[in-house]
Amino acid sequence: MDIGVTLPTHGLMTRTAGGDAILRNLPAAEMRPVEYAVRAEALGYHSAWLSDHVVTERATTVAHPSNASGARVYPDRPVMLDVVATLGAISSRTTTLRLAPSVYIAPYRHPLNAAHQFATLDNLSGGRLIVGVGVGWETGEFAALGVSYADRGRIIEEAIQVYRAAWTEPWIDFRGEFFDIRDVSMDPKPVQRPHPPIWYGGMSPVAARRAARFCDGFYPMYLDGSADPTRLAPLIEVIRDEAGRRGRDLTGFRLGAFCQVMVTDRPDDRFGAARPPLTGSAEQILHDLRRFADLGYSHITVHFDCPAGTTAEWEEQFEGFGTEILPEAAGITHRDLF
Repeated sequence: MDIGVTLPTHGLMTRTAGGDAILRNLPAAEMRPVEYAVRAEALGYHSAWLSDHVVTERATTVAHPSNASGARVYPDRPVMLDVVATLGAISSRTTTLRLAPSVYIAPYRHPLNAAHQFATLDNLSGGRLIVGVGVGWETGEFAALGVSYADRGRIIEEAIQVYRAAWTEPWIDFRGEFFDIRDVSMDPKPVQRPHPPIWYGGMSPVAARRAARFCDGFYPMYLDGSADPTRLAPLIEVIRDEAGRRGRDLTGFRLGAFCQVMVTDRPDDRFGAARPPLTGSAEQILHDLRRFADLGYSHITVHFDCPAGTTAEWEEQFEGFGTEILPEAAGITHRDLF
């Protein structure tokens, strides 16, 4: 099993007793993504994953997908590093660590611009990019960027098709509802052939169908304290059914998950006697990782739960997971679903 790590470029995550995920602000100078990425590579993490937002609204009116209660995830005026620029900096100091947005909100940017940035990043990194994409959820951010929230699903479907054309065709000719691109070229092409893998981040049947039609992997979130891999198991059948209807061969299709994790040998009184999945000792977390693998997950991105809200706490878990869990996790074999 591959294990990626979320670097704290949008602050430190924790979880309330009710299961809500919340972020605490971290000054940009304390985020240290390049330093942490270098260390992640040395420890044996498969990949570094970075969150993506451009702005946040003063008052959020739509709940984050991980918080059913409607609780706000981001604090007021959150400090957030740009995902592509930061991945570029990381690529210059690493050699094997794979690089990914978790996830890139594709409707916010013109797909030619995004495709060019990602092709450049894949070249500069020697072919280490994974393109995680999603539709986004914050209505105020869409409004500020001048993008239709209602149309975001159809926009991302066209955007992914433009990415593929830009990365594989000598001349790009795409005519859709939102993008009309005629007879232009984009070079260099990515190092990876035919193109960097595209993973679709989502938690709904619509997202699963979109992943089956356009992408190379499906990447749901488990950030609400109930990281039970069986919860979204029905979406695997949705992927299979959609691929069958489209006549698509799913050989090589990946199933990954974005999970909140806490490495600790101490009882956590936030949750009473219950132990949230992927929380606890190395042995307990390895047991949970095997459950994910049995359901077909070949990749987990860990997002450390830091109730104290300090970088020292994050570093302790980052190092502990890397030394106590990663070596054993590398030997976990996933069930081949596709």
